[in-house]
Formats: sequence, structure tokens, C-alpha cells
Amino acid sequence: MQVELYNKDGQVSGEIELQDDVFAIEPNENAMHQAVVSYLAHRRQGNAKTKVKSEVRGGGRKPWRQKGRGTARAGSIRSPIWIGGGTIHGPKPHKYSIDLSKKVKRLARKSALSVRAMEKNLIVLEDFKVGDYKTKEIAQIIENLKLDGQTVLMLIPEVDEKLFFSSRNIKKLNVSQADKITTYDILSHKKIVLFKGAVEKIVNTFSN
Repeated sequence: MQVELYNKDGQVSGEIELQDDVFAIEPNENAMHQAVVSYLAHRRQGNAKTKVKSEVRGGGRKPWRQKGRGTARAGSIRSPIWIGGGTIHGPKPHKYSIDLSKKVKRLARKSALSVRAMEKNLIVLEDFKVGDYKTKEIAQIIENLKLDGQTVLMLIPEVDEKLFFSSRNIKKLNVSQADKITTYDILSHKKIVLFKGAVEKIVNTFSN
């Protein structure tokens, strides 16, 4: 699949070939759904906890005699029917994580990239280096590409501290290493800006 290659001035500088088995597959909605559900499940702490009757402090003695008062036959003030008592069937700490096979994860990410490519929301950008920690420079590039105001995920081939720190204050823009992205990352951003040097890295990571 041939797509246009842009420079940081927002001009088309040429074309680049994107591998069809990564950027032009038939999207698998089920795989993408599983990947997103798994990602969100891994983010849950799963540490919610309520105390049952035996764990609530107090209630060691019978509050009143069994018969003669015309009241309920209470055995403990920490019964679930009392205010301040224990909880019945309350939450307990447990893992919410859902494990997926590498094959499904890979298919989901390729499907998500293919969706963005089909929507014409995937932009390949020539590699560049940030001269200094300048947010203004990155903001200008986003404006040149006519992406300001949209959710943008910029995928770079390797760690670039200056680029990361220069872009972190720009609203709706996130920067990530190309081989570290998740399906959720791709689908939660409308536009994907892919560095030219990151294309090969994605192909090597996600291709069969």
C-alpha cells in the first residue's frame, strides 16, 4: 500500500510503501474488542474489600436477653441487618486481568492500524530531531499537518527524551514508541502520526 510521506512543514515530500499484511488487513473486530477489554481490565486495581460479620469490630456479647422484651432475637450488633454490621457477599480483592495470546494481540494491533489507514487517519512523517526542549516546535508541526484540536498519537522508532518532554504539554497529543503501542492506544486516538523510521519497527514487531 502506497501512502504519502510528509515533512514537518506539512508538505508531501514523496511516497512510502506500507506492508499490506500489517497496514491493510481485513480488520478483526472481535480481536480488537478482546484486546481493549483486556487492556482496561489490567488497569483495574481489584482491591475493593468489605468486612463480613466476623471481621467487624465489636458485637462479642448478646445485646439483650433472648426472650421477654418483644424484640428480635439478636445475637450480635454486628449482624448484617444492623447499621455498622458486616456486609453480605461484598467485594473481595481479586485480579480482573484477562490474558490473551500473542497471536490475538498482534492481530488486534494490526487490525487497529489497518482501520486508521483505511480511514486516511494514518500519516507517515519524515524523521526529525528536536533541537531543544521546545513545545512550540512540536505544536507548530501539529499545526502544519492540520491536526491541531484532534487526538493524535505520535509513534517514534526509539526513545527521544527531547521530543517526549517537548510534546507532553500539548493537549490531545501523546508520544509513544512504535513497538510499545496497544490496540487501545491506537483506537483511542483519531489520528496516528507515524515516523518513517518507525514503519520498519512496527512491521518487524507485528508482522507474521
